Amino acid sequence: MKRPSRVNAAFSLAEVALAIGVAGFALVAVMGMLPAGLKVQQTSVNQTTANEIMAAILNDLRADVRLPPGQQKKSQEGVLGYGLHGHWAAVATPDTLFFNVDGTQNGTANSGTNPPAPGGAVFRATITYLFPPTATTSIAKVIVSWPAPVILTTGVPSGSVETFIAVNR
Repeated sequence: MKRPSRVNAAFSLAEVALAIGVAGFALVAVMGMLPAGLKVQQTSVNQTTANEIMAAILNDLRADVRLPPGQQKKSQEGVLGYGLHGHWAAVATPDTLFFNVDGTQNGTANSGTNPPAPGGAVFRATITYLFPPTATTSIAKVIVSWPAPVILTTGVPSGSVETFIAVNR
């Protein structure tokens, strides 16, 4: 009677070394992409916050100009608390506002082209009134950029969002 032969199935040392090499190469490639992914994620968070800031500013401008003539004094500060009441007439000077990382306002509205950013400010919102307001329409350009300490005329911000608003009274 013939005895059944037993064959032990196993991986050789060369196959194991090759598998570990392929896995290590793939892991290094994935780890190399991690910083780029984190940068994209942070940019996305900043852009979302900037859009929320811009929406709040636009809502405040819309609420302000819809008040009947002579009624602006009855109005309280806007949602953000910086109060743009009467600023539609100040066409020559843009308003600059600063916001923290969570989108809350940091300090008060500053006038001028490039006022310095207060400590802790991450976002800079610049509201420029393009044309003198008429009896029916007011037009403004709003730019929210980050980081706030970058002066727009000499430095390049990491990112920004920009829009125009035409508000009918």
